[in-house]
Amino acid sequence: MAFVQVIEYETQRRDELNGVFDEWVRASEGKRTASHELHTQDRDKPDHFVDIVEFPSYEEAMKNSQLPETRHIAEQLSELCSEGPRFLNLEVLRDDSL
Repeated sequence: MAFVQVIEYETQRRDELNGVFDEWVRASEGKRTASHELHTQDRDKPDHFVDIVEFPSYEEAMKNSQLPETRHIAEQLSELCSEGPRFLNLEVLRDDSL
């Protein structure tokens, strides 16, 4: 069954953060185990963001977390955030197309 990691944070430095994410995508090409990512912004609270990252399994998510490129982006993310990041590790119990 799939695994999802939710990353919740607040920042006023969205453009810088987007550059960091783009750098990670380039640097982790062929190494990362993430299969899909949604980058979302709270419509009612524009400095609040939630990223939803899908992995094939918890084990693959942990491999991805150990990549030097992922550790580097995590450090940069912390520096650019006014609050967070907060990580939720979620097992997918149901996946229904509606």
